[in-house]
Amino acid sequence: MQKEQNVRLVLASASPRRRELLSQIGLEFSVMPSTKEENAKTTEAGALVQELSRQKAVDIWKQLSEETQAPNLNGKRQPELLVIGADTVVCCEGKILGKPHDREAAVEMLTALQGRSHEVYTGVTLYHQRETVTFFECTQVEFYPMTEVEISEYIDSKEPMDKAGAYGIQGLGARFVKGIRGDYNNVVGLPVGRLYQELKSHGWM
Repeated sequence: MQKEQNVRLVLASASPRRRELLSQIGLEFSVMPSTKEENAKTTEAGALVQELSRQKAVDIWKQLSEETQAPNLNGKRQPELLVIGADTVVCCEGKILGKPHDREAAVEMLTALQGRSHEVYTGVTLYHQRETVTFFECTQVEFYPMTEVEISEYIDSKEPMDKAGAYGIQGLGARFVKGIRGDYNNVVGLPVGRLYQELKSHGWM
C-alpha cells in the first residue's frame, strides 16, 4: 500500500527525466520549472549543486507560498507546500562540466570523458516553510574509449545537447559506459532513493 503524502510536492525542474523518476517511485507532484538565473559562489562540485538546487527551490516556493496558505472554496487550507529543486553537473579531473552550449563544447566534453572515469553530482533541496533539507549524491562513471567518429555521430543525435557532461546514460550514451559505482538514477538526474528516504524521515510521507 502506497504511503500517503502529507505535503503538496512541486518539482522546480523542466527535466523530463526527473519527472519520470518521481513518477516511477509513486509520488504525486506538479511541475513548475524555475527560471532563476544560476548564480553560485562556489566551484566545488558538491557545494555547487546543493547551492543551485536550493536557489531553484526557493524561487518556486516564494512564487507559490501565498497561494498555498490561502483557504480553498471549502474553507480548508491546501496541503503544505514542499518544493523539490535539483541540479546536476559532471566533474572530470576537477573540472565541472554543465550542459554544452554548442557542438564544439559537446565535442570538448566527450573527448575529455572518453576512456576515463568521472563523477556525476546531483544536488537536491526539499524546501518547506518549517524545514529545509539539502543534500547531494555522487556517482562514479567510467567510459570506454570513443573515436572521433563516434563522438561526432553521437552529437548528431542531438541527445548530448541538453545534458550535463554532454551525454545521457539512459539513452544512446549507454553504449559508451563501461561501469558505474553508486546510484544510477543520480546520473540520470535525481537520486530518488535518497529523496524518498528524506521525505519519510522528515514526516512528509
